[in-house]
Amino acid sequence: MLGREPLRVVDLGAGTGIFSREVAALGHAVTAVEPDAEMRSELVRTSPGVEAVEGSAEAMPFGDQSVDAVVAAQSFHWFDNAVALAEIARVLVPAGLLAPIWNVRDESVPWVRGMSDVIAAGAGVETSVHARAGRDFGPRFAAPERAEFRYAVAHTVESMLELIRSRSVYIEADGVERVAMEERLRALVAGFEEPFELPYRTVAFRTNRL
Repeated sequence: MLGREPLRVVDLGAGTGIFSREVAALGHAVTAVEPDAEMRSELVRTSPGVEAVEGSAEAMPFGDQSVDAVVAAQSFHWFDNAVALAEIARVLVPAGLLAPIWNVRDESVPWVRGMSDVIAAGAGVETSVHARAGRDFGPRFAAPERAEFRYAVAHTVESMLELIRSRSVYIEADGVERVAMEERLRALVAGFEEPFELPYRTVAFRTNRL
């Protein structure tokens, strides 16, 4: 995504620093931008060598043409895209890289498609739309390259349910809805030998500032 030469990289919407640490481990100088104070505090605690600053995709505390690359891991769909793209273009050097990345469930697998039907609201629909082929990043950026990688996460029934319990659609549901959701999910994986695999696709884009 970023090449072999060390770059000045901004990780936008960095959360607790999961992707920031991966990029820093490759030898890049990473500044993580995260608006949430609690997440930023956790990032600082767990990410030695990664600078963390308060800010957002729409308002970054950097000068014009001051960074070589901007990455956004599972966060770009939260941005005000038009405003954020103008701001990203402002801070990037000419020909600098923009590289957003998403993880989406592999809905070509029937039971995973059923899982998405159960938890559709707020649980991946937006990200899958943004990760589709053919998207562009506006007039300040070149036509993007797109790459896709497949992987899987091992789960038990209980660990899968814990994953779902962290989703906003579950948190915002009432008790009856939560019970129904869990029953439907248990039915989808009934008879699976544990641990079983939940397949994902990682979709990565790379484009250059014009």
